[in-house]
Amino acid sequence: MNRAENKAQRLMQIEVLLIDHPEGLTLSQIAQRIDVHRTTVMRNLADMTAPVYSDHGRYFIDRQSYLVNLRLNLHEALSIHLAGRLMATRLDRQNPHMAAAFRKLGIALETLAPQFSNVIRDSANTFDDDSKRNDPKFLHILEALTDAWAKSRKVRIGYRSAEKGLLKEHLFSLYYIEAGAVGQSIYVIGLIEPENEKRTYKVERIETIAMTDEPFTIPEDFHSTALLSQAWGIWFTDREPVRVILRFSEKAAKRICETRWHPSEKTSLQSDGSLLWQAEISEPREMLPWIFGWGSQVEVIEPADLRDYVAADLRKAVRIYGD
Repeated sequence: MNRAENKAQRLMQIEVLLIDHPEGLTLSQIAQRIDVHRTTVMRNLADMTAPVYSDHGRYFIDRQSYLVNLRLNLHEALSIHLAGRLMATRLDRQNPHMAAAFRKLGIALETLAPQFSNVIRDSANTFDDDSKRNDPKFLHILEALTDAWAKSRKVRIGYRSAEKGLLKEHLFSLYYIEAGAVGQSIYVIGLIEPENEKRTYKVERIETIAMTDEPFTIPEDFHSTALLSQAWGIWFTDREPVRVILRFSEKAAKRICETRWHPSEKTSLQSDGSLLWQAEISEPREMLPWIFGWGSQVEVIEPADLRDYVAADLRKAVRIYGD
């Protein structure tokens, strides 16, 4: 291996090392790991194209500026496009990062599939045009959360609850970020202190945020897929899931059967053409917008408290509309 190849290999080794160590590394630590002298590391750091910076004698990769190399075939690109379209139709705030990602994808496909490229570029415009709300504060909060998640640092947040409207401060370790279709929002799941409980927070309700120097580690037994497997959307509890039984009219039965609405669902076609739909749900109240969306085409059978809530709400609606 010649001198140029040796240097290229060292640059790649340093880049990978700094990515793997968000806490940063000193010159001596880098030199020890790649088995060269500190002066060699100093010269190599000056020649790196990756965004490297130093702070108090430690070297870091700037994770917000670092560009990830990604190679996709046409069908994989379509999958990202469809996921992005879903986000574009469900989220109401501008996001220039999503727009930039889609524009890059469109440019990358320009030669391979020009028509597809144009469609993706048009989609990019929906993330930052005037049809969505311009909310710099929301974007700042989301960026700060993403940065803290990447660096495994705790953040101190001020969160305003929807019920009482009170602003309360927590020390928060972010385990997971999820988009919620029902609330058309982005949610974060993690551990709050001093309560030492897992919570789900809506990003739009976080009013203040400050990253701390305190690191955190996501527990090995935390699995987001398992945690949300019985949720209707993003609500989870430590209790056993609740059995929900709904009866859909004959008119709605075919549409219900076209989609699998929940992993645990079971359906049974009745002799009168109606359909019994059953699933185990962590928090049935999260289903209410979906249930109300079916109007008179659905009846809640179980649980009793959910049936009572829907019935009471419909009685209020009758009073509003009168005869």
